Amino acid sequence: MAQILSAAPGKPASLGVRSLPLLLLKLRAYLALAVLVVLFSSIAPSFLSARNLVIVAEQVAVFAILGIGMTFVILAAGIDLSVGAIAGLVAMVAGSLIAEGLRLPWLGVSAFGSIPLICVATLALGTLVGAVNGWFITRLKVTPFIMTLGMLYMARGAASLVSNGATYGNLAGNPELNNTGFLWLGTARVLSVPVSIWLMILLTLVAVYISRKTVFGRQVFAIGGNERAAELSGVRVSRVKIGTYAISGFCAALAGLIIASRLGAANPAIATSYELNAIAVVVLGGASLFGGVGTIGGTLIGAFVLGVLSNGMVLVGISDFWQTVITGAVIILAVVVDQLQRRVEKSSAERQAKAQEALPGQQA
Repeated sequence: MAQILSAAPGKPASLGVRSLPLLLLKLRAYLALAVLVVLFSSIAPSFLSARNLVIVAEQVAVFAILGIGMTFVILAAGIDLSVGAIAGLVAMVAGSLIAEGLRLPWLGVSAFGSIPLICVATLALGTLVGAVNGWFITRLKVTPFIMTLGMLYMARGAASLVSNGATYGNLAGNPELNNTGFLWLGTARVLSVPVSIWLMILLTLVAVYISRKTVFGRQVFAIGGNERAAELSGVRVSRVKIGTYAISGFCAALAGLIIASRLGAANPAIATSYELNAIAVVVLGGASLFGGVGTIGGTLIGAFVLGVLSNGMVLVGISDFWQTVITGAVIILAVVVDQLQRRVEKSSAERQAKAQEALPGQQA
């Protein structure tokens, strides 16, 4: 009786207090971010300094860019374990083009291109690798986990083959070859804000528009919700899925260029294990690994959670080994919370359905 009286007329009573756990689960990324900010600012006074906040934002930019690409893949009920390796491959190819140029053995020369041309070419490379992932997954029915895991090894190996495992240590370029300016991408500032942060903001706005306002975005959600139903309704599932992996490859390539530019060097090990960070920020942001649920804004918040956690652990003095353990635990916790949210949502929906069925009899 008390349960019925607590509900508004014509609405199921289960929408009251029982919806609070579900609300907290949906807001978990915001709550986690607030807790981390309060915790680290109280332990490490330098955490809230302007200099450190810029460092956090720059780190978040890479996580967010990778996470945005991963969001589209996960929304379509896929997974991409190759994003870190694609970032490393693109960084090495860019480093090779800057340091050694494009070798033309039949002419006995090397062609050096401008930095914008190199960036466009390497972004296209990352997009192509992502599209190849999507093609094998959709056309040859290779499981996404296996396909992208295999691509991870292939891209890492290819990155090492570019320089035989060596590092390109100076990517400043040569004015005589007209290939200077690469370091601008990772070190320059516009209106006192690092370029990488502007790129994150721009990519976020574009991704939000695509996911909310375009047919492609709606089709991605439809495929993640029910692939068979989407196919029967006329959605070209294979093409859309290939598109999601191509977007993921593009974002991975952009992250690789930013990292290499920031370091001023390219190494085959760049962005190792970053695919786990990308998955973590997406799940932390409220996306479901089963597809169909998630937002770009949530992924951005998830990236801030992971960035603040990583930065705070460094300031507090936690060892690298424990940082790896804690990051892994956060990924597991994020998946566990995602599963818990699904169960709570299912239980809440069942209670609401029963309450709706009981209303006519109560009113009579």
